[in-house]
Amino acid sequence: MFDKILIANRGEIACRVIKTARRMGIKTVAVYSDADKDALHVEMADEAVHIGPPAAAQSYLLIDRIVEACRRTGAQAVHPGYGFLSERAAFPKALEAAGIVFIGPNPVAIEAMGDKIESKKAANAARVSTVPGHLGVIEDPDHAVKIADEIGYPVMIKASAGGGGKGMRIAYSADEVAEGFARARSEAASSFGDDRVFVEKFIVDPRHIEIQVLGDKHGNVVYLGERECSIQRRNQKVIEEAPSPLLDEATRRKMGEQAVALAKAVGYDSAGTVEFVAGQDRSFFFLEMNTRLQVEHPVTELVTGIDLVEQMIRVAAGEPLSIAQDDVKLNGWAVESRVYAEDPTRSFLPSTGRLVKYRPPAEGIADGVTVRNDTGVYEGGEISIYYDPMIAKLVTHAPTRIEAINAQANALDSFVIEGIRHNIPFLSALMTHERWKSGRLSTGFIAEEFPDGFKPAEPVGEVAHVFAAVAAAIDDKLNRRKRAISDQLPAARGFAFESERVVQLGDARFEVTVTAEGGATVVAFGHGHHHRVASEWVPGDLVWTGTIDGASVALQVRPILNGVALTHGGFATSARVFTPREADLAALMPEKTLADSGKQLLCPMPGLVKSIAVKVGQEIKAGEMLCIVEAMKMENALRAERDATVKAIHAKEGDSLAVDAVIMEFA
Repeated sequence: MFDKILIANRGEIACRVIKTARRMGIKTVAVYSDADKDALHVEMADEAVHIGPPAAAQSYLLIDRIVEACRRTGAQAVHPGYGFLSERAAFPKALEAAGIVFIGPNPVAIEAMGDKIESKKAANAARVSTVPGHLGVIEDPDHAVKIADEIGYPVMIKASAGGGGKGMRIAYSADEVAEGFARARSEAASSFGDDRVFVEKFIVDPRHIEIQVLGDKHGNVVYLGERECSIQRRNQKVIEEAPSPLLDEATRRKMGEQAVALAKAVGYDSAGTVEFVAGQDRSFFFLEMNTRLQVEHPVTELVTGIDLVEQMIRVAAGEPLSIAQDDVKLNGWAVESRVYAEDPTRSFLPSTGRLVKYRPPAEGIADGVTVRNDTGVYEGGEISIYYDPMIAKLVTHAPTRIEAINAQANALDSFVIEGIRHNIPFLSALMTHERWKSGRLSTGFIAEEFPDGFKPAEPVGEVAHVFAAVAAAIDDKLNRRKRAISDQLPAARGFAFESERVVQLGDARFEVTVTAEGGATVVAFGHGHHHRVASEWVPGDLVWTGTIDGASVALQVRPILNGVALTHGGFATSARVFTPREADLAALMPEKTLADSGKQLLCPMPGLVKSIAVKVGQEIKAGEMLCIVEAMKMENALRAERDATVKAIHAKEGDSLAVDAVIMEFA
C-alpha cells in the first residue's frame, strides 16, 4: 500500500479523497493555484505544493507541474479526482514514465472509452445499442448542419473530450446547429484543450441513468447498481439518486451486465461510469463512458456501503477486488443535491464572492437517516470565477425514497449560505414538487416545470398558515424577551400583552390570537383552526427548527422591519407581525415602486467578456446576439430583447465585469 499520495485536483473532491486516505493511514499532498492558496483542501492535506496562476490551463492542467510536485514530496501515486486531467491518457503515461502510480484506469482504457467518439465506435463494435449519430470529426458548421438534417431534429452537439455539461448544446433547427456548433467547439477548446465535437440524435423525454462499475488489474469487474441523474439544467446534473425509480430488477441487471461487458472489453481497471439514455418504457442506449470517479458517487456509496475512493486506491496498489457481484446489495435510497454558487432566479447564472456565512446541516446518522455533506469551502472563503461553481454536495440516505427526499428537504431548509447567490431555494422547491416525488422524471424536467424560470413562491394554503404561525411565535418570543430585560420601569414590567396579532405575508393577511401553553405557543386563526408551535429558537439563529403540531419543521429566518423574512420548501415571504392598530396604519403606507434600469445591457453575472458582436450606431433586432460573457467555464450569449440602436459600448473583449455592470447602452 502507498505511504503518500497526491491529489491532482481541488475543491470538494480533493477534500473527499483526503478523508479516505487519512482513514487508510495514507499521507496526502495537495496542489493549488494562486486562487486556491487559502482553500480547504490545502489546509486538510499533510503537504501542499503551489503549481501556478488561477487559470486551470496554467496550473491544474499542466502535467509536468503535477509530476514535479510528486518528485518534490515523494508522493508514490496520484488521484486525479474528476475533471482537469482525470480523463487524459497522456497524464497516466507521464506518471508511469516518472515511476508514479495513477489511481485510475490504464491509458488504453482511457483512450478507448474516455473519448466520446471513440467510445461509441467501441460500443458499436461490441454490439451495444447506441444512440444514432455521426461519430466522425466535424470540421465546420455547414458540415454539422448537413449531419443534423440527415439524423433528424432535435440533435445533441457534444464535445468529444467534454464533461459536466460543458461543450454541449441541444439544437432544434439548422440555425441552432450552426450557432451551437461554434459555442460547443469554443467551450470545448477552453475547458478541455480539445475542440472536437460530434452530433447525435437527441432522445425526446429521455432519462439519464448511469451504471457504476469497478474493475481491478486481475480481470475482475462488478457493477454497483445505478444512479438516476435526470434532473439537469444546461445539461448539467442538479439532483441525483440511487437507485432509479424507473428500473426494475431485470432492467437493472441487463444494464449492469452490458456495462461490465463493455468495461471488460477495454480492460477497465478502476472506478468508472457507463452512462445510458433511457426511455420511459425502460429501453436504453449507451451514451458514453466516464473513465473516472463521478461527482455523484456518494449516492452509490451510501446505498452499497462501499467506499469507491478506497477501492480505487487498493486497485491501483495491485490488490484484487474484495467484492464479487453477489456481494453487491442495494440498501435503502440516497438523494444528492448539488449546491451551486448560482442564481436560479436569473437563469442559473454563476455567482462569485465571499461566503459571509456557510453553515451546513450537521452530518451523521439519526433515526435511520444519514446526512452527508461533501464540500471544499468554509465560512469566510471565496467562490472564485476560475472554477466550477459547486459549493457542496448534500446527500441524504434513508430506508425509502420518500424518507430520503423528506430528509433532503429538511437538510436544505437548514443549510445557511450568505454572501453569494445560491440555488438552495430552487433545490428546496424541487424536493416538494409532486412530479419529482412521484418519480416521473426526464432530462427536460426543469425546462418543463419551470418554463418561465424559477422564483420562490409566496406560501399559500396550509403552508401559509405554517409561515404565519412561526412568524407569530417568533414575534411573541421577541416581545417577551424585551419585557424580561432588567432595570425597566415598573410600568413596563407590569405590561400586559395583547394576544391579538395580524400577520401579513405579502398581500395575505391573517388575524391570529397568540397564547402561551405548556412551554409552547398556540397560534389560533379563527374557525377553530390553530397550530401548536414549539421551538428552542433564540434571536440571532438563522434557522428556526421546531415542531408544528408535532411535526418537525425547519425554516430560514432573517430579521426585517416589523417581522422576519422566512424561507422553507421553496417558498419565501416577508412576514410582518402587527397589533391590529399597527396593521390598520401600515395599510395606509404608500407602496415603493422599482425604478427602470433604462435602455442598458447589464452583465447578468460576474464574468469575462469573450466577444462583442455589435458596433456603436448599429441597428439590432430582437433576438440578435450582442455579446458573449464567460463565467466558470460556461459561455453565455446575451441577446437583444427588442429592436434598438446601439448608442454606446462600455466594455471590450477581455474585460472582467461585475454583476450588473453596464456593457452597452441603446438609443
